[in-house]
Amino acid sequence: MAMKGAIVVDIEKCKGCGVCVANCPTETLALHKEVNGKGYNYSYMANPDTCTGCTNCAVVCPDTVITVYRVRV
Repeated sequence: MAMKGAIVVDIEKCKGCGVCVANCPTETLALHKEVNGKGYNYSYMANPDTCTGCTNCAVVCPDTVITVYRVRV
C-alpha cells in the first residue's frame, strides 16, 4: 500500500528559512509568495499530490512548525 501525506504549517511561526523545501524529496513544498504577520514567506504544499508523508520537512524544521499526517491509500 502507498502512503499519502499532508502537512500543516503554523504559518505565523514559520520564518521561511527554506530548509524544509530543500529537504523535500518529492518537491512538494515551496515558499509562498505571500508573507505572514512577521513578514516572512512561509512554507506551504505547492504540490500536495506528491506528498508521501515522509516527515523529512518536520524533522529538519528548526522551529518545529510543521505537522505531518499520513494515511494509507
